[in-house]
Amino acid sequence: PCRYFRWWIKKTLIEKKSAFIDLLCAVPLQQIYGCPLGGIGGGTITRGWRGEFCRWQLNPGLYHYETVIANQFTVCLRCKGQTIYQQVLSVERPSSLQGWNWGYCGHYAFYHALYPRAWLVYELPGQNVVLTCRQVSPVIPHDYKDSSLPVAVFVWEVENGRDEDVEVSIMFSLQNGTGAKEDRSGGHWNEPFTFQKDGQRVAGVLLHHCPAVNPFTLAISAWEKAGTGVTHVTAFNPMGLGREVWQDLLQDGRLDSPTGKSRPTEKGEVTAAAVCASCRVPAHGHRTLELALAWDMPCVHFGSKEKLHLRRYTRFFGSEGNAAPSLSHYALTHYEEWERKIEAWQNPILENSQLPSWYKSALFNELYFMTDGGTIWMEVPPDCCAEDLQGPAGAGLSHLLPVLREYGRFAYLEGQEYRMYNTYDVHFYASFALVMLWPKLQISLQYDIAVTVVNEDVQPRQYLMCGQTAQVKMKNVVPHDIGDPDDEPWQRVNAYLMHDTADWKDLNLKFVLQVYRDYHLTHDSLYLRDMWPVCQAVMESELKFDTDNDGLIENGGFADQTYDAWVVHGASAYCGGLWLAAVCMMCKMAEVLGDTEVRQKYLDILNKGKEAFERMLWNGKYYNYDSSGSDTSSSIMSDQCAGQWFLGACGLDQGEFEVFPKSHILSALQTIFENNVLGFAGGTMGAVNGMRPDGVPDTSSVQSNEVWIGVVYSLAATMIQEGMVEEGFRTAEGCYRTVWERLGMAFQTPEAYREKKVYRSLAYMRPLSIWSMQLALEPCSFPSHPKLQLVPCPGPQETFLLQSLGWVR
Repeated sequence: PCRYFRWWIKKTLIEKKSAFIDLLCAVPLQQIYGCPLGGIGGGTITRGWRGEFCRWQLNPGLYHYETVIANQFTVCLRCKGQTIYQQVLSVERPSSLQGWNWGYCGHYAFYHALYPRAWLVYELPGQNVVLTCRQVSPVIPHDYKDSSLPVAVFVWEVENGRDEDVEVSIMFSLQNGTGAKEDRSGGHWNEPFTFQKDGQRVAGVLLHHCPAVNPFTLAISAWEKAGTGVTHVTAFNPMGLGREVWQDLLQDGRLDSPTGKSRPTEKGEVTAAAVCASCRVPAHGHRTLELALAWDMPCVHFGSKEKLHLRRYTRFFGSEGNAAPSLSHYALTHYEEWERKIEAWQNPILENSQLPSWYKSALFNELYFMTDGGTIWMEVPPDCCAEDLQGPAGAGLSHLLPVLREYGRFAYLEGQEYRMYNTYDVHFYASFALVMLWPKLQISLQYDIAVTVVNEDVQPRQYLMCGQTAQVKMKNVVPHDIGDPDDEPWQRVNAYLMHDTADWKDLNLKFVLQVYRDYHLTHDSLYLRDMWPVCQAVMESELKFDTDNDGLIENGGFADQTYDAWVVHGASAYCGGLWLAAVCMMCKMAEVLGDTEVRQKYLDILNKGKEAFERMLWNGKYYNYDSSGSDTSSSIMSDQCAGQWFLGACGLDQGEFEVFPKSHILSALQTIFENNVLGFAGGTMGAVNGMRPDGVPDTSSVQSNEVWIGVVYSLAATMIQEGMVEEGFRTAEGCYRTVWERLGMAFQTPEAYREKKVYRSLAYMRPLSIWSMQLALEPCSFPSHPKLQLVPCPGPQETFLLQSLGWVR
């Protein structure tokens, strides 16, 4: 603690940087978040379930939590030339813009989310008019163009239940900036724009935000279709009363649409703009208004400001900083195609009546982290050569440059509070979402990891937990992460300072397991051939941990794996199981590649290791936590079958490739279900990481007493793979009900929680492992599982999360 505190003081108060893990200033829980806006890697803006714009990640990997009150939708209704209703669609009553009509009654509004879309339904009180705002972001599996775009579309469906026509106007107002102090730095300005292409015209306002580092342009716009009028206000003061804008709209349902640019703001001054779309809706009729939000920050620096990086979307829309109008036009004219693709992807799962409704919500909504995980997707510079990427020792990766040139470089944070990119021990779990939905990004990420494996960084540094000094990165060892966005990712890896992860036992193994899993799912033989020498190198490095030459690695008596606060001694169920699974996959890869000598080498290790694993860890019901004989070595670890999880996902869990006896796996899973799941919190909160055989949670470490949501989803997938379908769904449901319903942590699923009052690390990567459940289900014929009688946990039985603008149902 003293070492960490001294480091924290130096980092935050002297260097004026934020800590990569800030144990002293955790992000407070706000139960407000909804579906984020934007595609992959271009930054995100999160809207809350009450419609507010409240979480910002435009600077790569760095978050700003601020609700910007000027960012609103306002409706104006007119009949027979008179305005009969004008209302900000917000329940807030702010101190600014008091000339506007605030305080919409939340009883008349409802929220639904199924990522990447969300719906806000407003039943305008006393008006017999219903508005539905459908929010659409271009997050589309196997799409490597549109999925990169920093845009979102708001499709307003207007239903007129009146006996007379009504003129409906939707005004979208937006502040220039993100609500941060930079909004007042001066020099920001707005200008109206129109963009016409292929006979389709879009009009709106550009809001140019001009800080010294990473300037960007926001664009609000509407589709000027037949019967739709688009008007605007170029600039107004969002800190004032706002009466001019309000009266302008109230007068005729239109805005004045001044021409020309606004003047740049003075220091201390804030500016905003608004765009308004209007149409006539016939009596008992229906019309649609389409508005869009786009942001263009094409060229970015990370915290070190050493290199300039181009975002993925610049390949298609340019890097000059003038793409916001074309992005807006493209979004408005392509969103219907996006929705068709989204529905074609989601509907087979949504229409499967044998899948529980909570699972459908969890499966898609947990994907929010794919974009809102501080995610970056960068282009490789066009003048980049293989040597620039490979480093001194990466010449064997022959397809590295073609892959990165074609698909770019991808990275996401371990968590919004744990600021390290591509944390590899955690990505091991989350990677199922990536390889199943955007496999080329998983391949790209693996190439980046492979490059760091074969190179080294000999710079010394002190580690905070042990106080020892060691080099940043050793050769032929998988890195913990590829860097901190507040530094220079890819160039300086291993931002994690807690432990020297060169001695971790799981990282090398997780690389090998992912390589074969990726090959199994993609059939990319060029990738497999490139990765094969790297797999051999990391396994040779790992062999040093088999200190007694029994074919099984041993843990080192400290927290030397992803459970980095849970000490493990000797042979262990978790790392030992991963080791045997990796050895098995080495045999399989050698067989595929015709390398008989390496296959025999690892086959001999596997045969020895299997015997040692069973002899040292199997106790007749499950695998002990470790072989130390300590007071907690017999704990029941929920993650003890992690190796089997990956083997099953790759079809290597039977016949000649059966590493763990099937009867032992089934017994272990049943023991976990009875103890860690049903024996914990009444079976309603998922699986606790560690449970003592006497039915009490293992409190030997802070982590043994936690539930890790991503681990629970992977455990559920393992159960499903082994035919324990009912138990798998029951296990995972407890986490969904706890996070998304009871704790109100929608779109910020944490790494961990305890039974009472404690959670850790909001908005975390690991829960993306829920996609391994889907992989386990896809080859599974449900009729062949007569046990599939899904037993819900006690709690709300809604078919999806339904939140109103003031309460949750």
